[in-house]
Amino acid sequence: MEQTLLIIKPDAVNRDLIGEILKRVEKDGFRIEELKMLRVTPEEGSRFYQVHKGKPFYQELVDYISSGRIVVTHLKREKAVEKLRELIGATDPRKAEKGTIRADFGLDICHNSVHASDSNENAKIEIDFFFGKKS
Repeated sequence: MEQTLLIIKPDAVNRDLIGEILKRVEKDGFRIEELKMLRVTPEEGSRFYQVHKGKPFYQELVDYISSGRIVVTHLKREKAVEKLRELIGATDPRKAEKGTIRADFGLDICHNSVHASDSNENAKIEIDFFFGKKS
């Protein structure tokens, strides 16, 4: 079984979409291993998005992820990264396939309701970032 990370971003938390998003995730066969609600500081947001440092949208990402409460979820299932990316849809909600989480709930390319790990390597890094290293 593979693992991945899902973040329900501030726009979705503020619009009371946590339950609906988690319902879709579970219905798609994911097992929730760990889950917590928190607020990241700008410094933590900067570390989390360090892979995008130097890109024009970097500061917007950092400001946004630290602007309110988020829900972080450690998930497991076969082909977890690939299947979660399919479930959430394209980064830009306007380009996301109908019925995906971002198409249904995303507001724009930054306020797109969710984040999901984009590789198995990044999934481990991101899970460790929020939940601590697993032995």
